[in-house]
Amino acid sequence: MKPVFNHSWLINEAEALKLQQALSAKVIKVDRFNHIELIAGTDVAYQKESNKLVAAVVVLDANTLDIVETVIVEDTEQFPYIPGLFSFRELPPLVKAFAQLKNTPDLVVCDGQGYAHPRRFGLACHLGVIFNIPTIGCGKTRLLGEHEEPHEKRGAMAPLMDNNEIIGNVLRTQDGINPVYISVGHRISLETACDWILKLSPKYRLPETTRQADQLVKASLKK
Repeated sequence: MKPVFNHSWLINEAEALKLQQALSAKVIKVDRFNHIELIAGTDVAYQKESNKLVAAVVVLDANTLDIVETVIVEDTEQFPYIPGLFSFRELPPLVKAFAQLKNTPDLVVCDGQGYAHPRRFGLACHLGVIFNIPTIGCGKTRLLGEHEEPHEKRGAMAPLMDNNEIIGNVLRTQDGINPVYISVGHRISLETACDWILKLSPKYRLPETTRQADQLVKASLKK
């Protein structure tokens, strides 16, 4: 699986900001996909004592949530830690991982933000645009925006607002558990994105895509 849109990753902060603003115009916030059978999850973890990082892509069966394929890539950090520019740090190793996939996913769930981003172009949007694939941003924490607390029941939602614009939804995936922050990545509507995250979270707060990818990178770092 290769990107349909390529750009250099060897860029500075000013160039990255300019590229984000240009590419954000390409984000499609409505459903543009056919049948979804395979869903991928991504995660990147860092080794504290070095510049090594590990990227994982896990592909699940959309109906059973069984693992179909996993890919792990070890790499080194190329871009500094700058809030709002995570995609330039985490996408290079993820692109290498996607290149090794034998199964092409119909949807990708990213552990991070999509449209809920200062320039409306978080990691999920960036990945979606360069691969031209439907993507969802599912963050554990809020990057920006204001919201009311959703009800305690599974499936309860509250809009995430920034400058009078809905940039995502705060979604309760389990009764009485902290919500997650859902936003459009690419080629999917916010409503459909929330539906999928609920389907992918039958038992735990985080979707199985994120849980499985997270377990993979942690196990790889321990080795």
